[in-house]
Amino acid sequence: MTKYYILSFFWKLFSLIPFRIMFLLADILYYPFYYLVKYRRQIARKNLLASFPEKSLSEIIKIEKKFYRYFLEIFLETCKVATISKKEMGRRMKFMNVELINDSNSRGKSVSLYLAHYGNWEWISSLNLYVYDYVAGGQIYQKMKNKPFEKLMLKNRNRFGTANIEMNETLRWINDKIQKNIVSTVGYIADQSPKIQEVKHFLHFLNHTVPIFIGTERIVKKYDMDAYYLDIKRVKRGYYETTFVKMHENPKSLPDFELTQIFFNLLESSIKNQPEIYLWTHNRFKHAKK
Repeated sequence: MTKYYILSFFWKLFSLIPFRIMFLLADILYYPFYYLVKYRRQIARKNLLASFPEKSLSEIIKIEKKFYRYFLEIFLETCKVATISKKEMGRRMKFMNVELINDSNSRGKSVSLYLAHYGNWEWISSLNLYVYDYVAGGQIYQKMKNKPFEKLMLKNRNRFGTANIEMNETLRWINDKIQKNIVSTVGYIADQSPKIQEVKHFLHFLNHTVPIFIGTERIVKKYDMDAYYLDIKRVKRGYYETTFVKMHENPKSLPDFELTQIFFNLLESSIKNQPEIYLWTHNRFKHAKK
């Protein structure tokens, strides 16, 4: 517990730094971080080269450098959640057509939100400020090895009232809401790579044939939910716009894995628009087919 309180103290203290100063700090830290620390640069370079074979090495390095600048910024932006006001968050993370989600919920439909390690996924928890009060908002997470940091991140993500749902508890949480006649809107980070022993299917994504999690698709179909993709755009430093894209009018009618392929197609399109805001240090393609 001592480690958690120390970490929490400095996290909150850091969050009080004005955005302008934080971004200046990111600019300063970028040079030693990129050129000296070289955090997972081999993985990032490998991922970029394989994902964009049509680009020259100089183009890849340009994206890579932009990504590492952004990597520092998103860490600092995540810290800000600890103390940022609802009004300020609303200015910086805009949900352009949240009425689509509210319409689904008003018709008694629960919603599954497909998102990825793209843009500021940590700020998506502020969506809970814009859905109806009777809707249960949740976000799925995987347990971390570092327990003090996990506790800190869960507190951060719960700041605007969104429930943290451990992955293995997803069905229990959803069933509990159904039994209580409560509609829900739940976010899933759907671009993670499953353990090789859990792989059920492969799909095409960014010039790779990758293994996929199919749990989200199964939940959508089993409970007849509406499915939306979150198309995040970084407008400028510290400012985002998120647009909800309805993935299909009737997901239950789709063949197996097609809804998941729709997600990866939409994500690939987003990444090609702003490649520098995808998490290239994540070893997403480690189990891709050769």
